[in-house]
Amino acid sequence: MARRNEHSRDEIRRMALDAAERIAAAEGYGGLSARKVAAAIGYTVGTLYLLFENHGDLILQINGRTLDELYARLETATPPDEQCNPEKTLRALAQHAYIAYVEAESPRWNMLFEHVAGRATLPEWYRHKLERVFGLVEAALRPLVQNDTEACRIACILWAGVQGICTLKIRQRTDLAGGQRAEEMADTLIKNFLIGLTA
Repeated sequence: MARRNEHSRDEIRRMALDAAERIAAAEGYGGLSARKVAAAIGYTVGTLYLLFENHGDLILQINGRTLDELYARLETATPPDEQCNPEKTLRALAQHAYIAYVEAESPRWNMLFEHVAGRATLPEWYRHKLERVFGLVEAALRPLVQNDTEACRIACILWAGVQGICTLKIRQRTDLAGGQRAEEMADTLIKNFLIGLTA
Protein backbone atom coordinates (compact mmCIF):
# COMPACT_ATOMS: atom_id res chain seq x y z
CA MET A 1 0.00 0.00 0.00
CA ALA A 2 1.47 3.34 -1.02
CA ARG A 3 1.88 5.98 1.64
CA ARG A 4 0.03 9.22 1.22
CA ASN A 5 3.21 11.32 0.96
CA GLU A 6 4.71 9.26 -1.86
CA HIS A 7 2.70 11.09 -4.54
CA SER A 8 1.27 14.57 -4.93
CA ARG A 9 -2.45 15.13 -5.20
CA ASP A 10 -2.13 15.66 -8.97
CA GLU A 11 -0.08 12.50 -9.35
CA ILE A 12 -2.64 10.40 -7.49
CA ARG A 13 -5.42 11.90 -9.57
CA ARG A 14 -3.57 11.08 -12.78
CA MET A 15 -2.79 7.57 -11.54
CA ALA A 16 -6.46 7.04 -10.65
CA LEU A 17 -7.68 8.18 -14.08
CA ASP A 18 -5.10 6.03 -15.87
CA ALA A 19 -6.09 3.00 -13.80
CA ALA A 20 -9.80 3.66 -14.31
CA GLU A 21 -9.30 3.82 -18.07
CA ARG A 22 -7.44 0.50 -18.04
CA ILE A 23 -10.17 -1.15 -15.98
CA ALA A 24 -12.92 0.24 -18.21
CA ALA A 25 -11.06 -0.92 -21.33
CA ALA A 26 -10.77 -4.45 -19.91
CA GLU A 27 -14.13 -4.80 -18.17
CA GLY A 28 -16.38 -2.10 -19.60
CA TYR A 29 -18.31 0.57 -17.73
CA GLY A 30 -20.09 -2.03 -15.58
CA GLY A 31 -16.79 -3.38 -14.28
CA LEU A 32 -15.47 -0.03 -13.09
CA SER A 33 -15.65 0.71 -9.37
CA ALA A 34 -13.87 3.03 -6.95
CA ARG A 35 -12.67 -0.03 -5.01
CA LYS A 36 -10.93 -1.48 -8.10
CA VAL A 37 -9.36 1.85 -8.98
CA ALA A 38 -8.08 2.38 -5.43
CA ALA A 39 -6.65 -1.15 -5.31
CA ALA A 40 -4.93 -0.65 -8.67
CA ILE A 41 -3.04 2.42 -7.47
CA GLY A 42 -2.40 1.29 -3.88
CA TYR A 43 -4.54 3.92 -2.16
CA THR A 44 -7.82 3.79 -0.28
CA VAL A 45 -11.27 4.52 -1.64
CA GLY A 46 -11.37 7.42 0.81
CA THR A 47 -8.36 8.94 -0.95
CA LEU A 48 -10.21 8.80 -4.26
CA TYR A 49 -13.11 10.71 -2.79
CA LEU A 50 -10.75 13.48 -1.73
CA LEU A 51 -9.92 13.88 -5.43
CA PHE A 52 -13.30 13.26 -7.07
CA GLU A 53 -16.74 14.33 -5.89
CA ASN A 54 -18.13 10.82 -6.35
CA HIS A 55 -18.08 7.86 -8.75
CA GLY A 56 -19.99 9.94 -11.29
CA ASP A 57 -17.34 12.65 -11.24
CA LEU A 58 -14.62 10.04 -11.79
CA ILE A 59 -16.46 8.80 -14.89
CA LEU A 60 -17.02 12.35 -16.12
CA GLN A 61 -13.29 13.06 -15.83
CA ILE A 62 -12.48 9.88 -17.82
CA ASN A 63 -15.02 10.91 -20.46
CA GLY A 64 -13.38 14.33 -20.64
CA ARG A 65 -10.06 12.66 -21.43
CA THR A 66 -11.80 10.52 -24.06
CA LEU A 67 -13.21 13.64 -25.70
CA ASP A 68 -9.73 15.20 -25.74
CA GLU A 69 -8.28 12.12 -27.42
CA LEU A 70 -11.15 11.95 -29.89
CA TYR A 71 -10.71 15.62 -30.75
CA ALA A 72 -7.00 15.11 -31.39
CA ARG A 73 -7.75 12.17 -33.73
CA LEU A 74 -10.40 14.12 -35.63
CA GLU A 75 -8.29 17.26 -35.86
CA THR A 76 -5.47 15.44 -37.64
CA ALA A 77 -7.74 13.32 -39.85
CA THR A 78 -7.93 15.66 -42.82
CA PRO A 79 -4.99 16.92 -44.90
CA PRO A 80 -4.94 20.74 -45.12
CA ASP A 81 -5.57 20.71 -48.88
CA GLU A 82 -8.94 18.99 -48.35
CA GLN A 83 -10.30 21.36 -45.73
CA CYS A 84 -12.30 23.33 -48.30
CA ASN A 85 -14.10 20.25 -49.61
CA PRO A 86 -16.96 19.48 -47.19
CA GLU A 87 -17.61 15.95 -48.47
CA LYS A 88 -13.97 14.84 -48.35
CA THR A 89 -13.49 16.44 -44.97
CA LEU A 90 -16.60 14.82 -43.49
CA ARG A 91 -15.68 11.43 -44.95
CA ALA A 92 -12.21 11.71 -43.44
CA LEU A 93 -13.65 12.71 -40.07
CA ALA A 94 -16.23 9.91 -40.08
CA GLN A 95 -14.38 7.02 -41.69
CA HIS A 96 -10.71 7.52 -40.97
CA ALA A 97 -11.01 9.07 -37.52
CA TYR A 98 -14.32 8.60 -35.74
CA ILE A 99 -15.25 5.06 -36.81
CA ALA A 100 -11.65 3.93 -36.46
CA TYR A 101 -11.50 5.39 -32.94
CA VAL A 102 -14.78 3.76 -31.93
CA GLU A 103 -13.56 0.39 -33.14
CA ALA A 104 -10.22 0.70 -31.34
CA GLU A 105 -11.61 2.23 -28.12
CA SER A 106 -15.14 0.83 -27.90
CA PRO A 107 -15.35 0.64 -24.07
CA ARG A 108 -14.23 4.26 -23.65
CA TRP A 109 -16.57 5.46 -26.41
CA ASN A 110 -19.46 3.54 -24.86
CA MET A 111 -18.87 5.28 -21.53
CA LEU A 112 -19.65 8.62 -23.19
CA PHE A 113 -23.22 7.41 -23.67
CA GLU A 114 -23.74 4.79 -20.95
CA HIS A 115 -22.91 7.03 -18.03
CA VAL A 116 -25.42 9.54 -16.68
CA ALA A 117 -23.51 12.03 -14.60
CA GLY A 118 -26.40 12.68 -12.23
CA ARG A 119 -26.30 16.40 -12.90
CA ALA A 120 -29.02 18.68 -14.20
CA THR A 121 -26.43 20.28 -16.50
CA LEU A 122 -22.96 19.32 -17.62
CA PRO A 123 -20.03 21.36 -16.25
CA GLU A 124 -18.74 24.17 -18.42
CA TRP A 125 -15.36 22.45 -18.95
CA TYR A 126 -17.11 19.32 -20.23
CA ARG A 127 -19.43 21.24 -22.55
CA HIS A 128 -16.38 22.98 -23.99
CA LYS A 129 -14.80 19.62 -24.84
CA LEU A 130 -18.01 18.47 -26.56
CA GLU A 131 -18.23 21.72 -28.51
CA ARG A 132 -14.65 21.32 -29.72
CA VAL A 133 -15.45 17.88 -31.17
CA PHE A 134 -18.64 19.06 -32.88
CA GLY A 135 -16.85 22.23 -33.94
CA LEU A 136 -14.73 20.25 -36.39
CA VAL A 137 -17.88 18.92 -38.07
CA GLU A 138 -19.38 22.42 -38.07
CA ALA A 139 -16.22 23.81 -39.70
CA ALA A 140 -16.50 21.22 -42.49
CA LEU A 141 -20.11 22.25 -43.12
CA ARG A 142 -19.55 26.00 -42.92
CA PRO A 143 -18.85 26.49 -46.67
CA LEU A 144 -22.39 25.21 -47.24
CA VAL A 145 -24.12 26.80 -44.23
CA GLN A 146 -23.17 30.37 -43.39
CA ASN A 147 -25.28 30.70 -40.25
CA ASP A 148 -23.35 29.46 -37.19
CA THR A 149 -26.47 28.36 -35.31
CA GLU A 150 -27.70 26.38 -38.29
CA ALA A 151 -24.26 24.83 -38.85
CA CYS A 152 -24.25 23.64 -35.22
CA ARG A 153 -27.73 22.14 -35.55
CA ILE A 154 -26.92 20.38 -38.83
CA ALA A 155 -23.59 19.08 -37.52
CA CYS A 156 -25.36 17.50 -34.52
CA ILE A 157 -27.95 15.83 -36.75
CA LEU A 158 -25.38 14.45 -39.19
CA TRP A 159 -23.13 13.16 -36.41
CA ALA A 160 -26.08 11.53 -34.67
CA GLY A 161 -26.41 9.41 -37.83
CA VAL A 162 -22.70 8.54 -37.78
CA GLN A 163 -22.97 7.58 -34.10
CA GLY A 164 -25.89 5.30 -34.91
CA ILE A 165 -23.74 3.56 -37.50
CA CYS A 166 -20.95 3.18 -34.91
CA THR A 167 -23.42 1.66 -32.45
CA LEU A 168 -24.45 -0.96 -35.02
CA LYS A 169 -20.80 -1.67 -35.75
CA ILE A 170 -19.59 -2.26 -32.21
CA ARG A 171 -22.67 -4.30 -31.36
CA GLN A 172 -22.06 -6.36 -34.50
CA ARG A 173 -25.55 -5.63 -35.82
CA THR A 174 -24.79 -4.11 -39.21
CA ASP A 175 -27.04 -6.86 -40.55
CA LEU A 176 -29.90 -4.59 -39.47
CA ALA A 177 -28.73 -2.15 -42.15
CA GLY A 178 -28.25 -4.67 -44.96
CA GLY A 179 -24.88 -5.97 -43.78
CA GLN A 180 -22.93 -3.04 -45.20
CA ARG A 181 -19.62 -2.02 -43.69
CA ALA A 182 -19.81 0.93 -41.30
CA GLU A 183 -17.52 2.95 -43.57
CA GLU A 184 -19.82 2.34 -46.55
CA MET A 185 -22.87 3.37 -44.56
CA ALA A 186 -21.15 6.56 -43.38
CA ASP A 187 -20.15 7.37 -46.95
CA THR A 188 -23.73 6.94 -48.18
CA LEU A 189 -25.10 8.98 -45.28
CA ILE A 190 -22.71 11.88 -45.88
CA LYS A 191 -23.23 11.94 -49.66
CA ASN A 192 -27.01 11.95 -49.40
CA PHE A 193 -27.05 14.35 -46.46
CA LEU A 194 -25.03 16.87 -48.45
CA ILE A 195 -27.20 16.37 -51.55
CA GLY A 196 -30.24 17.22 -49.45
CA LEU A 197 -28.48 20.15 -47.80
CA THR A 198 -27.48 21.74 -51.10
CA ALA A 199 -30.66 20.94 -53.08
